[in-house]
Amino acid sequence: MAKNESTATDLAPATTATDAEAAAFELDPHLISLMWSEPFFSTILRKVTKEKTDKIPTAGVLAKDGQIRMWWNPKFLASLTPPQVKGLCKHECYHLIFEHTTTRRHDPHIVWNYATDLAINSLIPEEELPEGGLIPGKEFTPLTAEQKGNMSDEAVGRYERVSAKIASFPREMAAEWYFGQLQDVADDLVNEEKGGNGQPGEEGDGEGEGGPGMPGPMDDHDGWDELTDEERELVRGKVKQALDDAVREADRSGQWGSVPSGMRGTLRDMISKEIPWQSVLKQFCGMTRRANRTSNVKRLNRKYPGIHPGVQKGYTSSIAIYIDQSGSVDDEALSLFFGELKNLARQTKITIFNFDTEVDTDSEREWDRSRNPGIERTRCGGTDFRAPTKHANKNKSRFDGYLILTDGECSDPGPSRLKRGYVICPGRELYFDAPRRDFVIQMKQKKVAA
Repeated sequence: MAKNESTATDLAPATTATDAEAAAFELDPHLISLMWSEPFFSTILRKVTKEKTDKIPTAGVLAKDGQIRMWWNPKFLASLTPPQVKGLCKHECYHLIFEHTTTRRHDPHIVWNYATDLAINSLIPEEELPEGGLIPGKEFTPLTAEQKGNMSDEAVGRYERVSAKIASFPREMAAEWYFGQLQDVADDLVNEEKGGNGQPGEEGDGEGEGGPGMPGPMDDHDGWDELTDEERELVRGKVKQALDDAVREADRSGQWGSVPSGMRGTLRDMISKEIPWQSVLKQFCGMTRRANRTSNVKRLNRKYPGIHPGVQKGYTSSIAIYIDQSGSVDDEALSLFFGELKNLARQTKITIFNFDTEVDTDSEREWDRSRNPGIERTRCGGTDFRAPTKHANKNKSRFDGYLILTDGECSDPGPSRLKRGYVICPGRELYFDAPRRDFVIQMKQKKVAA
């Protein structure tokens, strides 16, 4: 996470946790409670890695290296009531659902931080928010005479103008709407972030004059705009898959928890546009690429221009494909899979193996792109995903990653040292929740026009 933490909340809970309370705090009981009271949000959070840290003052979600993580400071969470911890978890889920973590930077970024929190806090009951949080239609806590006496007129003016603006807002608007409306007080927010004098300082510090500090985002938004385009698309795909699972499970069970009825329709619309499995396959191939350096006289050598040739980088990858020998992986599924791979991985070396409970090393062959490979069945036993995982790990010097083409009917093989993906045949599904680092590519048959 970046060191600039200017977007962290300046909002303090009503009580401050002691070091002993922070050390004793456990997040797991709250996550278990969330499973019963808020199954929709619990399904989303199960796809997120939770990490305890003191590097940020509150909590926050961030996508990094293709992974989605939620950092949380135990001293902050220990100071919250159980309903407020639940509200915080819901708050972080909404950031992921609305793609705030993968949206490109909006400047001024402090205004965008306020806008995203206003949009989300509209959907969360007030009793589940830390006291003094950003809520559309509600003013900040009024300043006392003593507080005003410790602040400059400029700081008091900023506080009251932003407070009045937020109090005028309706609830349940999009972050982009709040961002546009906050432009009227953008200078106030920027100056508050810089300490009121145009110089970097503590956010909302009231010019260091004893002011309470302007309420800000309840969580940390740092690092949101630091993703590469490749990482951004990958994380979006993972979040949308988690959202798809959560919406479908909530509809199946009829248990939506506190998600407002109007928002349920919005969430259904968000998943109605299916993510093409071909796009996920493309992301896997792109994330496994390595660079090859070669000399090129047409390129300028930065250190010895005109004396030595420059360097040109070429990008290639080597991927192993392990084909499940069960009967559900038929020629039609192979044709569909390799047809897409042919279009997406023209610079990728592909080595194919058959497997059941073991990898048939004698079946090794490189893919000839001039034709799709046939089944060439060499195995007929059960299926064990540990076999390709073990084989790929032993050959990590040969491959950048590997894909298992399967019907999904097998148990979890455990962690992998190499990037791993499961390509699931149409009409089938994986029997377990894959680790967050793995790709799950759910193939679908092409629709035939009537």
